[in-house]
Amino acid sequence: MATTQTTSLRLALVGCGAIAKAHWRGIRELAPRIDVTATVDIDRRRAQTLANRIGCKAFGSLEEALASDRFDAVDIMVPHDRHEELAKAALKAGKHVCLEKPLANDLPAAKRILAAAKRAAKTHGTVCMVAEQSQYWPDVVMAADLIKRGAIGQVIHARACYYDWFKSDEIGLGPVDASNWRFSVDTAGGGICLDGGSHWIRPLRMMLGDITSVVAVTGRHVQAMEGETHASAILRCANGATASFEAFASHGVTAPTEDFRITGTEGELVLEHRLTRRGYHAGRLLLYNAETPDGDVLLADNSIGTADSYGIELDDFSRAVLDGTPLAAPPEAALGELRTAMALYRSAESGRWEKV
Repeated sequence: MATTQTTSLRLALVGCGAIAKAHWRGIRELAPRIDVTATVDIDRRRAQTLANRIGCKAFGSLEEALASDRFDAVDIMVPHDRHEELAKAALKAGKHVCLEKPLANDLPAAKRILAAAKRAAKTHGTVCMVAEQSQYWPDVVMAADLIKRGAIGQVIHARACYYDWFKSDEIGLGPVDASNWRFSVDTAGGGICLDGGSHWIRPLRMMLGDITSVVAVTGRHVQAMEGETHASAILRCANGATASFEAFASHGVTAPTEDFRITGTEGELVLEHRLTRRGYHAGRLLLYNAETPDGDVLLADNSIGTADSYGIELDDFSRAVLDGTPLAAPPEAALGELRTAMALYRSAESGRWEKV
């Protein structure tokens, strides 16, 4: 059953790959009400290595861990094709669920997860959250608020540019070899648009509103990866605004660029981009309008806040469980990124506009 305690949340880290290290770092630094009491991985040695670092119990399967009753919630960080199986098992057991994006590797599985979450909430009072870190990026949050307050007038167009690269840590796409599950379409559900691209699609939706249709082209310049490794798309939004979306996976060095440029009838917002040595997105948020025609730097360096987003999102999760406060975004919001990516793939095949 779901926890009724009000002081701390006992959490199991399910999937002990590179991203789990980033989540653990975020919990340690910014989610003080979470107590990690278990690690779970089909590679028990990997689970034990992380458990030794944290000081908790390691398990080789979620089934084994659930039988131990050592935790109230799970943080699921596994390949996309396992999201449904593990999320549904945890929810059925009455555990709160934080599930890494995307919701699933296809839309039917995503809908089944959400249906299971609703049943569990009614039966056990559980909380389900989809961990989309860009929901908490400080520049995105500030930009969305400025747009809502009319700082640049009516939004007309936005440009989003997503670059990622192949590295063997939690920040990049991982190594270019057979061990990388992201290289399989069956496992991942797609390429970079569905995976890291969701971190750029969510901010577009936060700043422009729902995306209604897309037209896109994709390509594979990294032949070892079955899904797309570059893409260009135009997006239409329900409020009449449009956006361009670019995604690119790189082996080498890329120049600094803008994450986002949001153009309105009375000004622009620019969210700059560069990569720190730790791999985090750093840069500035600038506002250009009649009061600040030369650009007002509203955030001088967002790298700390962006790096901290894992901890901020998990702190949000803990508060939703322990205090009943609303999540920054309900789990259903993650359908928007999944639907957009799937429409992008359909458009690349059909050569036509596709509805989201």
